[in-house]
Amino acid sequence: MNFPEQLRYTKDHEWVRFEGDVAVIGITEFAQHELGDIVYVEIETVGQELSAGDVFGTVEAVKTVSDLFLPVNGTVTEVNPKLNANPELVNTDPYGEGWMVKMKVASAADIDGLMDAPAYGNLVG
Repeated sequence: MNFPEQLRYTKDHEWVRFEGDVAVIGITEFAQHELGDIVYVEIETVGQELSAGDVFGTVEAVKTVSDLFLPVNGTVTEVNPKLNANPELVNTDPYGEGWMVKMKVASAADIDGLMDAPAYGNLVG
């Protein structure tokens, strides 16, 4: 499995890439593999100020529906518009075109609570 070094990870299998005070968030290759074929992504939290661990949406796969959890505190500013027509991007390119939301991060200190790639790799074994 691929866990890019430049990303940070959560125990709930979300990844985050920081671009200044903006966080780009999606689910990991491990998560999308466990879910199977993703058929729908529902995110209705744009403009909401949320805390790390809050649910920011759901992802629906052929077999199940799973909540999506924020890795950091902040305000959701954008949802990936490509996922409406092509939710399978989460399966085919989870760290690129399959990103889910962008958010303005409330505190840079939130990064400290996230795992690096080796730690996440150990978590999922």
